[in-house]
This record gives sequence, structure tokens and C-alpha cells, in this order.
Amino acid sequence: RIETGAEVRVERRCYISSRILTAKTFAEAARAHWGIENGLHWVLDVQFKEDQSRLRRGHGATNMAMVRHLALKPHPSHARKTIHQRKAKTRNLGYRLPDGSSPTP
Repeated sequence: RIETGAEVRVERRCYISSRILTAKTFAEAARAHWGIENGLHWVLDVQFKEDQSRLRRGHGATNMAMVRHLALKPHPSHARKTIHQRKAKTRNLGYRLPDGSSPTP
């Protein structure tokens, strides 16, 4: 139910699930999902100015959306490390990337 001034709108959403949930539990799960989804779009818009993008032709918009999503996703080798551990690795001149190459030329 959405109330905007004198106007009242009702929106219905249909979900399919293999789990049997109470209405309260399902509502919490749906809200949590949309909270994460909306948070992602907020980050994409604020950090990458996605709403201001002028890519309109061909696959440009889709390709850039994929690049933006990849930029937000941590590399698997760094996923569980703290920021301090990552910074220490970048200062270590002997550090090697997972493929064995050096991060600096």
C-alpha cells in the first residue's frame, strides 16, 4: 500500500518459494532482499554515477554495468583478508599475484 497525498495505490508482488514460511518471516526475508538490492543500486549510482551514464548504443550499457559490478566485488584472494593485511601485501615488494606475476612491472 502506497499513500501519496490523497492518492492510495496498492501494489501486488508474487513470489515463488520452496520453503514454507509464516507471513511475518516471509515479509522479513523480502524486505531484507530489497534492502540489499536497493543498497547496491545506491552504491552504483553514487560511486559510479550510473544514472548519469550516457551509454545507449549496442551493448555498451550492459558491458559497463558488468564492469561496475565486478569493481564492487572483492577478488577471491582478498575476500577474507582485512584492509590492513591487503595494504601490507601491497607494500611487500616480494608479493606475487595468484597467477605468479608481480603486481609491479
